Amino acid sequence: MDVKKVLFISQEIAPYVPERRLSQIGRILPQGIKEQGIEERTFMPKYGMIAERSNQLHEMIRLSGMNVIIDDTDHPLIIKVATLQQAHFQVYFIYNEDYFASNRIDELEMNCSPEDNDERSMFFVRAVIESIRKMRWVPDIIQCTGWISALAPVYIRTLYGDDPSFRDAKIVTTLFHEEFNTPLNSRLAEKMHMDGVPKSALKPINGKELTYDDLMAYSLKYTDAVIECEEGISEAVLAASADLPKLTFIDDDDVNKVKEFYTSL
Repeated sequence: MDVKKVLFISQEIAPYVPERRLSQIGRILPQGIKEQGIEERTFMPKYGMIAERSNQLHEMIRLSGMNVIIDDTDHPLIIKVATLQQAHFQVYFIYNEDYFASNRIDELEMNCSPEDNDERSMFFVRAVIESIRKMRWVPDIIQCTGWISALAPVYIRTLYGDDPSFRDAKIVTTLFHEEFNTPLNSRLAEKMHMDGVPKSALKPINGKELTYDDLMAYSLKYTDAVIECEEGISEAVLAASADLPKLTFIDDDDVNKVKEFYTSL
């Protein structure tokens, strides 16, 4: 496949949030792919810790203004954009005050209010999908980084499976040594069904409080390939990805390997 466009759905991107392996990859992959001559669009949540003025964020009026319905409640979507100067690519920030703080806080919202993480993930994923549809931009590869993006493969393959923006795209999931302490709400499947996701696709998670391993294993059923970005990935997640095409990406200077991997799909 000739890869011309890659969509990055990222949980964290350094230096907007504290640097760790996940946020490093959130920056390295879009930057490297853009430098390879491939067009990209990169999305992440607009967390409260991200200073708008110093990072020069400004609202994208033409994309903002949609409502995303979660659990029968309208949540207005605001999209802001900034250019990551040292990496020379734009980042689109997904914001809604119900899920992301309007004031400066020192901790990521998924850590300080984990009871909302099921809806926070749903909102972020739906917002990215609807934004891409509104842009009329058709990616060849969709790269999901971080657990907050884990529902994207499910939505894209079920609810948006016939949509021209997504039907031919390959979905790639990055794997890390991650976990979260508070399982996702047991009503997640019910809420996703209200979105239109068919009950048949929700059977594996229906009525369950999902751990990190549960969520990733479920997501990987709808994923085409994985990139392992660090050691220590849980055995359950590795087992769930065992039959998928895999790239081990530890040498951050060799982004060309990622481009070749995308092309092989």
